[in-house]
Amino acid sequence: MTSTIPPLPSAETAERVTKAGYWRDETIYAVARRHAEQSPDAYAVRDRHRRLTHAELITAADALAHDLARRGVRRGERVLVWLPSRVEAVVAFLACSRNGLVVCLSPHRGHTVAEIASFAQRLHAAALIREPGFGADSDHDDIAGTIRELPSLRHVYRLAPLGGGSSNTPLPGLPAASDDGTPSPQSRDPNRVIYVMFTSGSTGLPKGVMHSDNTLLCTARAIVRDWRLDPDTVVYALSPHSHSLGVGAILTALVAGGELVMHDLARGASLIDRLVETGATYLVGVPTHAIDLVEEMRGRGMTTGIGNVKGFRISAAAVPGPVVAELLQRGVLPQRGYGMTEVNSHQYTLPDDDHRLIIETSGRCCREHELRIFRLDDPDTEAAIGEVGEIGSRGASLMLGYLDDPAATEAAFNAHGWFMTGDLGWVDAAGYLRVTGRRKDVIIRGGRNINPARIEDLAMRHAAIERAAAIPVADARLGERICLAVTMRPGHRTDAEQILGHLARAGLSKYEMPEFFVALADMPLMPNGKIARHDLTKWVQEGRVVPLPVRATAESR
Repeated sequence: MTSTIPPLPSAETAERVTKAGYWRDETIYAVARRHAEQSPDAYAVRDRHRRLTHAELITAADALAHDLARRGVRRGERVLVWLPSRVEAVVAFLACSRNGLVVCLSPHRGHTVAEIASFAQRLHAAALIREPGFGADSDHDDIAGTIRELPSLRHVYRLAPLGGGSSNTPLPGLPAASDDGTPSPQSRDPNRVIYVMFTSGSTGLPKGVMHSDNTLLCTARAIVRDWRLDPDTVVYALSPHSHSLGVGAILTALVAGGELVMHDLARGASLIDRLVETGATYLVGVPTHAIDLVEEMRGRGMTTGIGNVKGFRISAAAVPGPVVAELLQRGVLPQRGYGMTEVNSHQYTLPDDDHRLIIETSGRCCREHELRIFRLDDPDTEAAIGEVGEIGSRGASLMLGYLDDPAATEAAFNAHGWFMTGDLGWVDAAGYLRVTGRRKDVIIRGGRNINPARIEDLAMRHAAIERAAAIPVADARLGERICLAVTMRPGHRTDAEQILGHLARAGLSKYEMPEFFVALADMPLMPNGKIARHDLTKWVQEGRVVPLPVRATAESR
């Protein structure tokens, strides 16, 4: 069964981006194969136990592609990958691109067997590649048994957990493509659906975002060009392949012709030591990774950088300005970015940008994409420069639609064909973007819209606060009031009165001031590193967390 694919992009858009060179006649597999032919012995990917050259990576991808074809998995069918950070995830990605299959890398450690079974059913998965015991409940539940009766399923690949004696060959036991008859035919169409990523689904059923080789490759090419990456680049993927940032790291390494390092540190091991050991030059991760890295650098008194690291792509959520500033002070150049699964990582700061712009903004669009701000009261009317509105996006990296959901796809666009992200922000005259929050996260107090991102940003400028989340607390009279939840930096303490005073001095207005406060030992996070607001709000509603009422006094103001 094939996907319901809405008419995205339009024929006019496809012609325009192809003519501009943003879309090319090359698949992801073809990019990797070109590097294997030009530099066969250069390293392409590594995890903690294996390191593959470009030639070895292609050999493994060809073997898996041939085995999938031998088992009856045909062009357009879907392959579900549920693996920790190990090289087989990249092998599967390339094998699917080679054969014109659709790969889904979304499953992660936090997913349950029931959730993966739901993905398999929605995808009509023809194959599953898994590591037994990986997942939230896989130690006592078996995904293979759960989906055994799925009519579309042809085969389940079971990969043994990695250890010191692991074979250097990915998917050991597969015959080489040349050893078992004629190799499977190679897809040469870079514009068909080859990738589905399910959104985080924090407030509803996850949507399956569809992309082609071209929509994925174009922003990787842009980053490689704009950040001057080359075959000497070593991309360290702090984000796993189950996250769109992790996939972006894979693509960036492939386009540059460099090496990808998959983040699979043993518990308690030093990230800094691993970055130095692997020769990492370009990091990709979420704000949580940046916060943790800064903390380790502080602890080791490091002020002149980390080994060969030249850049650090930080995206997926708002990174606190003080964290970015401290990375700069300690010799690490951040690449602040903006993007999402539907449009990829099209927005970022540049190496030569003024430090103020790196600290305060999410950069500008690459030339392959466009971004506009639309008025909050009218999504079809563009907002003025400097006016906060909803961020709209379109261009060569835009998704091909939502899997089997044309209604949701249509609803995601305004009347002029701009994808409406649900994010709020504003741009300056030079096109630099400031993201101010999510439309759905707005707290409505007494009929007034309050942006939690502003409160959180100001709160995290306090020296003692590591993370902050402003969430709604139900109120019979005002509808909602504001609760500020925080976690403290190690070795720091503060109280609500001091924080309210800090917020007042930072310019927070009286009607935006938190009226409840709670200090947490740990902030609930989603697998992608974003704060799990839905869980935090639910904790308050269920009484698992009891915020204390607070009030800004004249002295604090």
